[in-house]
Amino acid sequence: MKIVVCVKYVPDTAIKVKIGADKKSVDLTDVAFVVNPYDEFAVEESLQIKERLGGQVIAAGAGGERAIAGLRTCLAMGADSAVLIRDESLESADSFAVGSALAKACKELQPDLIFFGKHAIGVDNGQVPAVVAELLDLPQVSVVVKLEIQDRSFRAEREIEGSHEIIEGRLPAVFTAQKGLNNPRYASLKGIMAAKKKEIQIRSLESLGLTSEDLRPRVVIEEISLPPPRPPGKILKGEVSETVQLLVKLLHEEAKVI
Repeated sequence: MKIVVCVKYVPDTAIKVKIGADKKSVDLTDVAFVVNPYDEFAVEESLQIKERLGGQVIAAGAGGERAIAGLRTCLAMGADSAVLIRDESLESADSFAVGSALAKACKELQPDLIFFGKHAIGVDNGQVPAVVAELLDLPQVSVVVKLEIQDRSFRAEREIEGSHEIIEGRLPAVFTAQKGLNNPRYASLKGIMAAKKKEIQIRSLESLGLTSEDLRPRVVIEEISLPPPRPPGKILKGEVSETVQLLVKLLHEEAKVI
């Protein structure tokens, strides 16, 4: 069983967001980076499947030099090897460009399963897994909270509004992990030391046969801005019979929730 888990190295969610001087990007000066939290569920599920069924887990990423640290984290958790499509342009590329690069790498690796987190924090669009699945002509199941693999078949459970949906199919396939799928393990000291000896294969866009036209942006950012500050809350004082009527009026006319 060969499993590729695609991970992204993202700014820590604890940062205070600052807009760059160009008004089109986030200022990442002195920002700490971490493995995308949803990708950790994908890595853990890959490792658990490997432990049950055997095989290998390959962590894959696309981005600049700093992405290597994220792949090292995956190796420390237990992944067998890693591949990085290294190009600084991929740090700010749109979903189609990143998905195209990862699809090329996955096509060469010929995995039985491809895992992602349900989306990468910061961008939050969840489009890259769908791009990879489409370009490789593979089925995709998103926001998976339970997954069973037997022989060449899968049974996936995913959350939908008010219920759960069961999807069955054949491998190979693409899955995106949702919170609740598992509890990601911490990298042990032994794992951290072992990760230093594991291979990270560096690939260029050219070595994957990708051209500038393949990576032509389909989405262009015109401007980024912070949301407006929230107005201060209102405290209603007085008799309940009076404040209830005022509260209803405010909810209807100002908040517009009723």
